[in-house]
This record gives sequence, C-alpha cells and structure tokens, in this order.
Amino acid sequence: MNMRLTARFLILVPLFLVGCFQGMPKEKPPIHLVTNMDVQDKYKPQRESRFFEDGSAMRPLVEGTVARGDLREDDVYYRGRTAAGDLVATAPVKFTEDVLLRGQDRYQIFCTPCHGQVGDGQGIIMKYKYPIPPTSFQEQRILDAPDGHLYEVISNGIRNMPSYKEQIPVDDRWAIVGYVRALQRSQNAGPEDVPDSVRVRR
Repeated sequence: MNMRLTARFLILVPLFLVGCFQGMPKEKPPIHLVTNMDVQDKYKPQRESRFFEDGSAMRPLVEGTVARGDLREDDVYYRGRTAAGDLVATAPVKFTEDVLLRGQDRYQIFCTPCHGQVGDGQGIIMKYKYPIPPTSFQEQRILDAPDGHLYEVISNGIRNMPSYKEQIPVDDRWAIVGYVRALQRSQNAGPEDVPDSVRVRR
C-alpha cells in the first residue's frame, strides 16, 4: 500500500511542478514537456525563405483568387446577363422614386455631356463639333433594347464610348438604366400616359 502511494507521489509531484513552473517568469528557456504549439515551424510575413525559388516566404495569390465578400455569382445583377449568357430583358432592381432620383443624379454627372439632358444625343460636346455624334436614346433600336444592353454598355463601353465600371458602382449603373427608361418615356409619351387626375385638371 505504501509503495503504491509513493509511486503515485513520485509521478504526480513532478507533473504538478511542471504545470506550475511552465507559466512563471524565469530567465532560462522553459522546459517543453508539452509544447502546446509554443514552437512552430512556420514563416512570418516579410521573412526570407530558403524553400521557395524566389526566396520569399510570402506567396503570391493563386490565379483566380477572389477576396472574401467580392464573389459575384449573380450574373443577372453584376453582368446584366442570364446564366445562359443572354442579356436580361428587365433590370433586376426595382425602379423606385429614390432609385430614379439617384439615377438622375448619376446620369447628369456621367452621361449628360454626351447624351444630353433628355437623352437625345445632343450633349454639350456637340457644340464643339464632335466628329462622332453620341447615340440618342430615342432611337427605336435603343427603345427596343433590353435593360441588360444598357447596363452592359455603361459597364464595358461600346465603340467610342469608354467603360464606366470603375467610376460607377453596380447599383448606380442600374439606377442610370432606370432613369434612361424614364427619359425615353418622357420623350415618347402619349395622352394615354397622362394620369386621369391630371387630365381632369386640364
């Protein structure tokens, strides 16, 4: 019985002492019976590496890597195209009054100089005899074009029109599409487009 107690004592006391002293301040390096990941074979940022051919521990991103939060899987919203690659007929956003007002604001900044206040292609650049007239949004082919086409042109440009995807965020591009549709309707409206309440006042 005494031998068993002695054996337990001889085993438990060293373990107890190691557990206590491992976390206490000392000048000598600690004894790592249990490393607890204190010692790791790893590279730190900006350190040299003898393993990689370029000598750098920091590795370049794998081609095609997408930052967290930047994955754009929704082709309809981000590209204006369906999964099959067709241009979307109708914008994937609701053109509320606030969206249209935002579209008007962005349109006047980015589009008016070429396409004009009412989208007739008679912007201020035409006063300087610009050799290539901007497109009028009142042309039938633009009136008939799907919303995805307008969005794609804003994003990627077309012919002599540059891309605006770096200057105009996605939601603002759709807002501009909505405002262009409003301009088209305003310039091609008929009596049937006038609300009944307004007709009565006339």
